[in-house]
Amino acid sequence: MLPISHLDIPPLCSAGGTVRLPGSKSISNRVLLLAALSQGQTDIVDLLDSDDTQVMLNALTQLGCRIEPQADGALRLHGLGGALPVRQAALFLGNAGTAMRPLTAALALLAARHGGSFELSGVARMHERPIADLVDALRQLGCTLDYSAQPGFPPLKLGTGQVQALQLQQPIRVRGDVSSQFLTALLLALPLATHSAQAGSAQGQAVVIEVQGELISRPYIEITLNLLQQFGVRVEREGWQRFCIPAHSHYRSPGRIHVEGDASSASYFIALGAIAPPAPGSDGIRIEGVGLASIQGDIRFIDAARQMGAHVSGAANHLLVRRGQWPLKAIDLDCNHIPDAAMTLAVMALYADGSSTLRNIASWRVKETDRIAAMASECRKLGATVEEGADCLRITPPDLAKGWRSASIQTYDDHRVAMCFSLAAFNPAAQTVRIEDPKCVGKTFPDYFETLFAVCQTDAKRIPVICIDGPSASGKGTLAAELAQRLGFHLLDSGALYRLVGLAAQQAGLSTQAADLQDSGHADRLGQLAASLPLRFAGQQVLLDGVDVSASLRSEAAAMAASRVAALPQVRCALLDLQRRFCRLPGLVADGRDMGSTLFPDAPLKVFLTASAEQRAQRRHKQLISNGISASIEDLLASIEERDLRDAARSHAPLKPAEDALLLDNSALDIEQSVQQVLRWWQGKTAFSAL
Repeated sequence: MLPISHLDIPPLCSAGGTVRLPGSKSISNRVLLLAALSQGQTDIVDLLDSDDTQVMLNALTQLGCRIEPQADGALRLHGLGGALPVRQAALFLGNAGTAMRPLTAALALLAARHGGSFELSGVARMHERPIADLVDALRQLGCTLDYSAQPGFPPLKLGTGQVQALQLQQPIRVRGDVSSQFLTALLLALPLATHSAQAGSAQGQAVVIEVQGELISRPYIEITLNLLQQFGVRVEREGWQRFCIPAHSHYRSPGRIHVEGDASSASYFIALGAIAPPAPGSDGIRIEGVGLASIQGDIRFIDAARQMGAHVSGAANHLLVRRGQWPLKAIDLDCNHIPDAAMTLAVMALYADGSSTLRNIASWRVKETDRIAAMASECRKLGATVEEGADCLRITPPDLAKGWRSASIQTYDDHRVAMCFSLAAFNPAAQTVRIEDPKCVGKTFPDYFETLFAVCQTDAKRIPVICIDGPSASGKGTLAAELAQRLGFHLLDSGALYRLVGLAAQQAGLSTQAADLQDSGHADRLGQLAASLPLRFAGQQVLLDGVDVSASLRSEAAAMAASRVAALPQVRCALLDLQRRFCRLPGLVADGRDMGSTLFPDAPLKVFLTASAEQRAQRRHKQLISNGISASIEDLLASIEERDLRDAARSHAPLKPAEDALLLDNSALDIEQSVQQVLRWWQGKTAFSAL
C-alpha cells in the first residue's frame, strides 16, 4: 500500500482525557550511545520507538552491539566498553541529528584509538545540516575526518584504518552558537580518550572543552551532563564556557535506566489544554510520563504556557492542563532555553490577544528544515501576519472569526511542523486543516495523531464519512480498506460485522439456516449475540474475542450466513449503535449496505461499486484459489446471481444505490484505478478541491 500523503483534520471543538507520552528522543539516543560505550549490560525502559531511535539502533548493531528485547518490555544492550569489534562500516543515519553528531564524535575517536574507518551518511536534508564546527573540534584532537561531498556537511569519512595518536594537551575548542549537539557529541565521546589505549597502562589525561561564543540550548547540555553522571562520568564545568572530563573516566552501566516521556512532545498537549475548551466531564488534559521533576529543558515550556494564560499543575511524573485566560495572552519571549518546544508557541500565538514575538531562535535555521521560514510560511497560510527575522518571529493572529483560512500545511519532512499545526484545527472559524505528509511524525512520535484524536472531540456531523456500497464480490471491501489507509481514516466493514455474527453464532451453536431464523425466539438470541460481540479491527485483521478470524470470514459459507442474519431486525438493531460508534476522528470509510441511506445519510460522498456478475465470479474464484480453497467458477457465478436476486428483492433494505450515490462500474478497472477515481471525487468534496 502507498503511504498516506495527507491528513485532513476537521474543525475540533473540545478536548479532555489522558495522554501517555512516548520516551524522549533526546534522552533515548543519548542513553543508547552511552550504553553501547559502557562496560556491562544496560536494560533501557520506555525507550522511544521512532525513526530516529531505529536509526541509532541499526547503527549500533552494525558496530557489533548485541541488543535483546526483554519480556518486561525493556531493551537490553550489551556494552562494548570502549572497544571496537567492527573496524569498518558504512552507516546510514537518516535525518537524525541526535545520531549523526554523537556517532561522528565517538567513531572518529574510536577509529583513531583502534584503527578504524567509517562512512556516515543520511537523507538529503541531513547533508544540508552543518557539521563543520564539530569536525574542526575533532581534528584538533588528531582525528581524521574528511567530507565526501560538500565541505562542512555530511556525508563524512572517519579514520584511516590506522591507529593515530590523540592530542589532548590543549583544550578542545568548539562553537556553541550553532547547535548544542556539537558540544553534546564531544561530551559523550571524550571520556573514551581520558585513559590509555594500552591495556594495563596507568596513564591518563583529563580533557578540557572550551566553548566559543554563547552556548545555545543549554538545557540539552544539562540532559547530557545528567546522563553522563548516571553512567559514571562526572564532568566539571566553569559556567557554560569550560568543561573538564577527568582523567581515567570510564563508562559503567547503571544496570537499568528509565527514559522519561518526551517533554518536547508534551508541549503539543500542554498547548492543547491551553487552547481547547474542556470536554464535558473533563478537567482538561492529563499528561503522563513527564512531570515537574523532568531533567529535560523543554519542561520549561510550562512557564511560557502559563504566561499565555494556561492553568498547569502536576507532580513528578504527570501534568494537568486546562484552559485559563481566553484569548491567550500575547508574549515576547527569549526562547533559547526551549528551542524545540518554542515551535508550539508559534501556533499558540495564533490564538493570542495580540502580536507575539519569539526571540533567540537562530538554531531553528539548521534543524530538520529552516524552521523559522517554515513556521512563518505556514502561519501566513492560516491568515496570520508574520514578520521573520534572522533569529526571531513576530506573529499577529488572524481575525478571530473572518481572518482564519483553511490551509494545506506543508511539513517539510519535519515532525514538529506537522504536530504543531494540528492544533490549528481548533480555529474559531471552524476551518479544516490539511497536514501534508503526516507520516513524518514517525521521527519522534509515530502515534501522535491517534493520541491527539483520542482526546479531542467535535460535532459528529463534522467528521467526514465516505460510504461504499455494492453487490457481493464487487470489490467494495478492498476499495474501502485501501481508501481508509490512504486517507488515514477509520474503516467500518459492515459486511464483516454480519459475517462475525454468523461465525459467532456457529461457535455458540446457534443456527443461521433460513428455517430457524423464522423463529422469533431464535432471532432474539442472535440479536443478543450481535449486541455483545467481542470485536476489534486491527489494520487488515478482524479479531473476535482476541482471535484473528479474517480468513474464516472470507469463505462463501460465511458470506451466505451474513446475508441471512442481516435480514433479521434484531441483528440489525443490535449492530446499529456499534456501527455509528465507528464514526470517529479524523474520518470514516464505511463499507456496506445502509451506510449511506440509514447510518450516515449526510455522508458527503457515497459510492455504489458494481461489476458484471461474470467479472465478480472470476474475482471471487481467484481470491479463493489464492487462499488454497478449491472452487468452481460456474458454481460461484450461480451463487452470486442468486444472491443478487435475493438482496434486490428483500422487503427490508433491498440492495440498491442511495439516491445521491455516484456509480462506479469497475468491471474494466483494477483496484488502483478505482481508488484514484474515488479519491478524485473525494478531493472535490473537500475544502482543498482547487489543489
